[in-house]
Amino acid sequence: MSKIIVLMGAPGAGKGTQARLLQEHLNLPQISTGDIFRALKTAQTPLAQEVRDIMTRGQLVPDELTIQLVKERTAKDDCLNGYILDGFPRTPAQARSLEKLAVEQDKQIVAVLIDVPLEFLEKRMTGRRSCPVCGEIYNIYFKPPRNDNVCDLHPQAELLHRADDNPETVRARLATYDEQTRPLVEYYKSVGLLHTVDGTGEPEGIYSQIELIVR
Repeated sequence: MSKIIVLMGAPGAGKGTQARLLQEHLNLPQISTGDIFRALKTAQTPLAQEVRDIMTRGQLVPDELTIQLVKERTAKDDCLNGYILDGFPRTPAQARSLEKLAVEQDKQIVAVLIDVPLEFLEKRMTGRRSCPVCGEIYNIYFKPPRNDNVCDLHPQAELLHRADDNPETVRARLATYDEQTRPLVEYYKSVGLLHTVDGTGEPEGIYSQIELIVR
């Protein structure tokens, strides 16, 4: 049976990297609700028009319309053998709607939580530095440059530190994530669909854990 992969993980847990690896290795499309909403700007369907009107009024799109949009997108041929969901579901109510959709599509849901301790995530995010010339990413805790604050490949380039990668902002982002996502994680645990992988290692090692679950 083909799978609907629901990837979960805090900011900095490496969800984007794992989604990309799943796409490359398993040839599955990554369906992002952000992309779906962006595509609505030009889509000429009654549903797209209804959602555009709601967004124009500055209101939140209700769950039943969001699941309709996901249903419409995942009915396309590229999703026949399964797909990866990014940004959906966000709540237990959306998760229940997705279960109904999975039955309709004859697919099986696999919820995967990339688990990384909060203090590790904080170091991963606050320690990030990047080269303005080549874009190489360093981390002062886990992957420091050979010489203090300059790129190994471009010794004349001083590394950049993003303003929002400071401890206060990072802690606030992680707290918000924890508050918003915990009910969903608990829900998937309660219905026996949650798989947890250790997200502290190298991306390929984390991917191997996820692939074992998905296959």
